[in-house]
Amino acid sequence: MSARLQASGRRRRKMITFIWMGLLAIIVIALIYWEQTALLYILATLGVTALLVVVAVADLAGDKGRAAQSDQSDDVSGGTTKPKSTFGGGVSSPTT
Repeated sequence: MSARLQASGRRRRKMITFIWMGLLAIIVIALIYWEQTALLYILATLGVTALLVVVAVADLAGDKGRAAQSDQSDDVSGGTTKPKSTFGGGVSSPTT
């Protein structure tokens, strides 16, 4: 895919994102104007729940690959490396 097509695709996705943000802002402002706070609470709860589900799924998908790589690297090294502590260790000054 050429750089020109990638740039136009990126621009299109950005424009769609800005349109969604604008529409959602208009809806929220309208609900505030007509004092529909109960509906706003429900929409906010559903939005946060959806965001948490997306984050949880994305995190789980990323950990599967890293866990497999970690298991393979432990097998190769024999697991004899000592973990390094970053807490409480003395800071050595660089020598010149």
